[in-house]
Amino acid sequence: MRIIEQNKLDFDDILLVPQRSMAASRKDVDINRTFQFYHSSKDWTGLPIMAANMDTTGTFNMGSELSQHGCITCLHKHYDYDKIIDYFKYYNIEPYAWLSVGMPENKNEVLEHLHKVEKGVKYAPNICIDIANGYTEKFVDWCRLVRTKFPDSIIMAGNICTPEMVQELILHGGVDIVKVGIGPGSACTTRLQTGVGYPQLSAIMECAHAAHGLKSDDKRMGLICADGGCRQPADVCKAFAAGADFVMLGGMLAGTDECEGEWEYHEPPLGTAKKRQASKKKKSLKFYGMSSETAQDKYNGGMNEYASSEGRVKTIPYKGTAKDVISNISGGVRSCCAYLGATTLKDLPKCAKAVKVNRTHFDKTV
Repeated sequence: MRIIEQNKLDFDDILLVPQRSMAASRKDVDINRTFQFYHSSKDWTGLPIMAANMDTTGTFNMGSELSQHGCITCLHKHYDYDKIIDYFKYYNIEPYAWLSVGMPENKNEVLEHLHKVEKGVKYAPNICIDIANGYTEKFVDWCRLVRTKFPDSIIMAGNICTPEMVQELILHGGVDIVKVGIGPGSACTTRLQTGVGYPQLSAIMECAHAAHGLKSDDKRMGLICADGGCRQPADVCKAFAAGADFVMLGGMLAGTDECEGEWEYHEPPLGTAKKRQASKKKKSLKFYGMSSETAQDKYNGGMNEYASSEGRVKTIPYKGTAKDVISNISGGVRSCCAYLGATTLKDLPKCAKAVKVNRTHFDKTV
């Protein structure tokens, strides 16, 4: 086995260093981005945060709410396609609600479903192609086939964690945005189960460098989405500072009103059954990785005999609305930019300087 001697970093291994700032206040910072894409002819403008395509967070309600803030929701891949068409027609948010697909055995069936959506809403849907291991040649071939069938769609695909595969997916897979992250998610146990992964901050830096170095004939460059490992607004700030174009969130949005799944409620002890039902309040949400045994039991009739669970089940306390979470993150990103002297989110990586640390904060309860 060959060992890479250079230390690789996660979010907790660094702190960003304040810089002289031209921004008088965080309110003067522009945290929206406008992107053009390597293959798709579309433009996109908004706050480049995505809700993960998990069945708890990649919901219709999440899409409706996050679209109000210019954020993307990757709808989970277990929705009925007729309902997706009705949803797109009713809410008219396609730029902020993206379809998700895996790499199925029956690829023609998936392509037919995607074409059904395209015909139903009369525009090319944006697509997230999501599998656990994006390193197979079959995956590149599948991405290229989707691109051939949907030349105008913005296509995001992953997951991977090294620059060589970023280049492969963009150049030969027809992908616009490469999803970066193997194992950092809070509900993912890939690193524990397989020993495979890459520290997420270093993965973002190296993959962003590779993607941004690829330019199309009209100077459109490749992009990346950092997927996994963000637990606090600070981690989102560090991901953007490291060069991520988009940041995908699962656990940070889990537990909000817009999530679907198994909720636990505070049960009022007194009153009639009707009154108790009316006064029930959300307490927590069951949250699990999509490679977990729970998810496999729910959607695939159980784990395959040749596979093992690579996801955990967690209980997430109720957090309020997704609006509250996005507002908190947005405030952190604005403040980060102001500290580092960046007047726009686009300029943040250029202004960012970091120091390695032994710990990022002290326990203030002592």
